[in-house]
Amino acid sequence: MKVDIIGDVHGCLTELLQLINKLGYLEINGQYSHPDQRSLIFVGDITDRGPASIKTINLVYRLVYEDRVANYAPGNHCNKLYRYFLGNNVQAQHGLETTIAELERLTPTELQQVKEKFIQLYKDAPLYLDLPLVNAVVAHAGIKEQLIGRHDKKTRSFVLYGDTTGEKLPDGRPVRRDWAKAYAGDKWIVYGHTPVWQPRFLNKTVNIDLGCVFGNKLAAFRLPEEVMITVDSQQALQKEKFTIFNDE
Repeated sequence: MKVDIIGDVHGCLTELLQLINKLGYLEINGQYSHPDQRSLIFVGDITDRGPASIKTINLVYRLVYEDRVANYAPGNHCNKLYRYFLGNNVQAQHGLETTIAELERLTPTELQQVKEKFIQLYKDAPLYLDLPLVNAVVAHAGIKEQLIGRHDKKTRSFVLYGDTTGEKLPDGRPVRRDWAKAYAGDKWIVYGHTPVWQPRFLNKTVNIDLGCVFGNKLAAFRLPEEVMITVDSQQALQKEKFTIFNDE
């Protein structure tokens, strides 16, 4: 098994296509595949904030269901869009408003098609992906060792939102504990969720959300090779959006 785990895309379709190409995936007769039988894994948050969330949904759906060359685990933005499509009362902010603006430009038929694709993607997706053949777990905001194998409410909250304290930062973001510092497992935990300027390796965990939508890079972590492949973002730089940890 050889996998390429892609960080938070957030509607950055151009960069995603560039990264897929750089990773060596080929589109032959309208179908993506890799000459070395590699597969893609998305770590969640494929939509919101960026310029092309709808086309990103369509591409990820195609890669998962039609080309069968990808797997997907959801993130918190995915969860919110899913609840929006179900008709729940969710606030159109923190990036969801950009996806809604795209949806409002679609015809009713196009809107229904995108809605059905995303709901299928989300409902079929596992909360996180346990990949024993490459000794790794892919979870959007990470996962503690003792939570691996669990799918209860506590685990779901951790995987989607991180190890939150219940407090808020001045800009409204939740305060999160630095769970990776205490991780002592032997499996790779590959995650995103919190934008960092460069991949953060700590105790066999790696954060691969390099803030593509905020102007840095889109990353893929290759296993079993343990190699990082990146492409530069084409979005405007917003360096204030990145988290700096005290071990950097």
